[in-house]
Amino acid sequence: MARILVVDDEPDERFLVGRILRKHGHDVTVAENGADGLKAARDRLPDLVVTDVMMPVMGGVEFIRRLRGDPVTAGIPIVAASGDTHLAGAADAVLQKPYDGHRLVTIVNSLLEKGREGH
Repeated sequence: MARILVVDDEPDERFLVGRILRKHGHDVTVAENGADGLKAARDRLPDLVVTDVMMPVMGGVEFIRRLRGDPVTAGIPIVAASGDTHLAGAADAVLQKPYDGHRLVTIVNSLLEKGREGH
């Protein structure tokens, strides 16, 4: 079981992604924008982050940039989800929206496995 932070401004998307990941045994925390996501990541260091790119308050690209710039969170694998995959910034993987549950789980498991191999 991994701790996964899901950051998305759309409540339905947070619910959907959280439900899919919980069904696969993960402990999921959610945040509705990048600013809240930063706080959540620092409060409870996740094993992986799934973030939307286009969000109010702090968008996904800035959120990713700040995660990467903090030594505490810099190594967390990040999946960026967007309708426009060119906007993903420095994410480890990009997931096209709307979410495909099978693809989400495949990407998450792959990144988590790489993280385990690296330790």
